[in-house]
Amino acid sequence: MTYKKHLYFLLSLITGLVLIYTASMIFDSEHSGARSASYSLLDSKLSSKIDRITISDSEEIKELVKKNGQWFALNEGKDYPARQLRVEDFIGILSGRAAYPVRSTSASSHERLGLGEEAASRVTVYAGNSTLLDLLLGNEDITGQEIYLRKYGQTEVRSGNNKIFSYAADSINSWYNLRLIPESEDGKFDIGSIQRVSVYTQDEAQIFSRKNKEWIVSGIYVGSPNQNSIDSYVRSILNAEGADFDDSITSSDTELNNTRIVLEFGNGKDRVIRLSGGDESGRRLAHVSGSEYIYSLPAWAAQRLFKTAADFEK
Repeated sequence: MTYKKHLYFLLSLITGLVLIYTASMIFDSEHSGARSASYSLLDSKLSSKIDRITISDSEEIKELVKKNGQWFALNEGKDYPARQLRVEDFIGILSGRAAYPVRSTSASSHERLGLGEEAASRVTVYAGNSTLLDLLLGNEDITGQEIYLRKYGQTEVRSGNNKIFSYAADSINSWYNLRLIPESEDGKFDIGSIQRVSVYTQDEAQIFSRKNKEWIVSGIYVGSPNQNSIDSYVRSILNAEGADFDDSITSSDTELNNTRIVLEFGNGKDRVIRLSGGDESGRRLAHVSGSEYIYSLPAWAAQRLFKTAADFEK
């Protein structure tokens, strides 16, 4: 009987120790993961101070600058509207906390990992005359999910999400906000704010006026207007995008008087989109009132701006 009691006691003790050891391992693993996820490349408290970002590699230098609260992409000495949400997302990745495990502390590993100063891509973040982050981007790791990273002037190598490289590797065009109505990017202008749309071509005028939350059509005959079709059409104008900016003509060029679309908003303001005729590929150039930029619209994008009466019938 005494033997059995000792045996039960020892088994209970062993079981208890195993449970304590297992719990300590889980806690240590979670604690270690938390420590790994606590690293950020850029102090998030400094994000609002950022006013310039340069992205460079062996082929080009891309520059994003913030002026009067708006981001612009610099190209050949000229500022073009940048996609505000894209820039903010990029800053969010750089300043977000995540697992950036240390992969090496030896300078001899830099060339092998693509982090030599001449081979690596480089992202530099500024606030005024201060450099907030100077980051070198190297090769992908064997999983293809992460890239090697090193702060300029430091030996330590970490790895992190390769989204950073996907942003850095994109062309300058990917940073452009090419919407004809740039504010529609963040929903500042939505379809509910538009009271009238007037489309003037060389053949006719199509007028869509809002009345009691419905569209009234004039200028063309539509027997039974399909409200959803008109909504979709107006939304396509509001969200229309070019493929690039074009500097071959200026806003005063008469070439832009081929067709005209007028958006009238509930606040009394309006936007006038003037378009050229299509070239041999169907491409059109467009200018929007209040802007200095000329947009290049591919044929498919330009065609979406013009409909026939039949397109609005139920």
